[in-house]
Amino acid sequence: MGIVNTTPDSFSDGGQFVAPEPAVSHALRLIDAGADIIDIGGQSTRPGSDPVTIDVELVRLLPAIEGLRKRSDVLISIDTSKAEVARRAVAAGAQIINDVTALSEDSEMLDVVKQSDVAVIVMHMLGTPKTMQDTPTYVDVVSEVRTFLQERAAWLTAQGVACERIAV
Repeated sequence: MGIVNTTPDSFSDGGQFVAPEPAVSHALRLIDAGADIIDIGGQSTRPGSDPVTIDVELVRLLPAIEGLRKRSDVLISIDTSKAEVARRAVAAGAQIINDVTALSEDSEMLDVVKQSDVAVIVMHMLGTPKTMQDTPTYVDVVSEVRTFLQERAAWLTAQGVACERIAV
């Protein structure tokens, strides 16, 4: 999986791919280097980052998704926790929803996953990007993260999402 951050405050690339053409060019380089999936994100989840509105996230993401889809049939993963962003990204060509909140932030995200028949990646995060480094506390981090992810995957399957569509 190659990562394309379309955010000005990305911790991994310093905001190099905010504009659509640099984002698409970067994705194509990642594909040439062997990436089978391109994960595109429009809201930073770096520690301490502030959330952005749906409109801001869409302005950042949709041109990159549409531009990449015109030039490649690579699997596109959309890194978002907002149902409307996921819905629009899937309509633009994304085939995977990658939600750092494990579908717990937006109550409509499950409907987007179920109605679109896309794959879904659930992740673990303690708190929010803004707060996740404010004294994170675990007794057994590996066990607690594993349990959380198992519970979210079980919840998804109980809601009718086939286990073959779920990655943790």
